[in-house]
Amino acid sequence: MATSKTIAVILFLITLVASTNAAKNATTRPLAPAILIFGDSSVDTGNNNYLANANFKANHIPYGVDLPGKAASGRFSNGKLYCDIVASKLHIKELVPPFLQPNLSDTEIVTGVNFASAGSGYDDQTMLLTKAIPIAYQPTMLKSYITRLKGIVGEKKAMEIINGAIVIVSAGTNDFILNYYDFPTRREEYPKVSDYQNFVLNKLEKFVKELYNLGCRKMSVGGLSPMGCLPIQIDTKLSKGMSRRCIKSQNKDAVLYNKKLQKLLPAIEASLPGSKILYANAYDPMMDMIKHLIRVGESIIARGGRI
Repeated sequence: MATSKTIAVILFLITLVASTNAAKNATTRPLAPAILIFGDSSVDTGNNNYLANANFKANHIPYGVDLPGKAASGRFSNGKLYCDIVASKLHIKELVPPFLQPNLSDTEIVTGVNFASAGSGYDDQTMLLTKAIPIAYQPTMLKSYITRLKGIVGEKKAMEIINGAIVIVSAGTNDFILNYYDFPTRREEYPKVSDYQNFVLNKLEKFVKELYNLGCRKMSVGGLSPMGCLPIQIDTKLSKGMSRRCIKSQNKDAVLYNKKLQKLLPAIEASLPGSKILYANAYDPMMDMIKHLIRVGESIIARGGRI
């Protein structure tokens, strides 16, 4: 379902495309040559299904019940992820396949793939628990993708596709949940959450610059959602007799991180000639959805589940 977060991201990406003169009187014509996705479970379309040791896989019911065939595809959703909806709205493709999917067609390669992995994060320590593909390794997958792309369309055309592709980056939540809140392995090194935020943002900056060095120019970098409202976070703090409610301190941390990210991205863009790097606000649309569940036509299950 196209939530308020999805709608906001679609409008943002159309603005991104238009601002770089990639869309001129386009209706059904693709507004970008390809879409490339990096991150965690918020955008993983099935890569973890092909990782034997991954601890998080969406390969069972109820995942995928609203997809064609009503089968779990590896998406942590009942249907499309927002990156799929963005790809569809930009007339690139209906579903973005995971790069690890065997036997990807040349057409799928040319129009873009997904490198994200559920449980991933910018902090390499996150993957010690999740066994996901590290954010830091996903550019290596991109290199392999570019090699195959060059074999299909030639080197010049391949780089035109990479330069013109819409790139979506969505990660960071697992770093804070798994390294700072629920398993405080980073707290000794970073007693103040603001210092750990700076550490994660430094990793993010290096990642974005690596994507740029590989040819990516049009990037959407997502901030944190209201982490304190995630069912798993609410449950960890829930005591007998307490009502379920969001953890305000964690949401406050997410807001501070997002403010830092919004300040950082223009500086990164200014240092990378020809780049367009914009902030994707995941926090406000998601919080609006949480506060107005009836208005947006959503349902909620008491112990977590589909929202």
